[in-house]
Amino acid sequence: MIALIFDMDGVIINSNPIHRQAWELYNRRLGVETTEEMHQRMYGKRNDQIVRDYLGDHLSDAEVFEHGAAKERLYRELAGPSLASSLVPGVREFLERHRDLPLAVASNAEAENVRFVLEAAGLGSFFRAIVDGHQVSRPKPAPDVYLKAAEILGAPPRDCIVFEDSYSGVQAALAAGMLVAGLRTTHDELPGTAIAADDFLAPELEDWLRVTIASIGR
Repeated sequence: MIALIFDMDGVIINSNPIHRQAWELYNRRLGVETTEEMHQRMYGKRNDQIVRDYLGDHLSDAEVFEHGAAKERLYRELAGPSLASSLVPGVREFLERHRDLPLAVASNAEAENVRFVLEAAGLGSFFRAIVDGHQVSRPKPAPDVYLKAAEILGAPPRDCIVFEDSYSGVQAALAAGMLVAGLRTTHDELPGTAIAADDFLAPELEDWLRVTIASIGR
């Protein structure tokens, strides 16, 4: 059976604006001003990668973890009041339409953020597998998080369709041997995707998915 695997930030929730705000506030407390170039490097990365990029390779693993955890606490504080309105348009209805398929979340995000978003949005029950960035040794763009999700679902990678919004996420899904549908919530162009849509309300996405599922299932 065909399986659908979803990244979280930028695919389920349009969280990048709040992540940007949280990093700016957190870095400023440390005397670091966050530039647009730094924001662009953040997308699709795991927190340990971002912290070392922003604050330096000299930090210990424990310091990196605490900086990342502190920033995510700030993110959740900022995101809470507007979380429901930040969902990518049409995602709840899309999940409802396809809930008979094996569905998974595979994200570089920290476990607490994944729980926070899925529970607050009431979406957790849709997913048979939830893999966060700290359940694998290598974050995206390595394929590990997608391969682990497929393994839990019991689906061969060739039978998995991934929904992604970032360059590193697309690279990870392709490296896992999966087909990728892009969401243009973060980047206007997503090389390597089989289709790209603005959100889950786009009729061309549903049409493409129907044809693709029928083709893969032959």
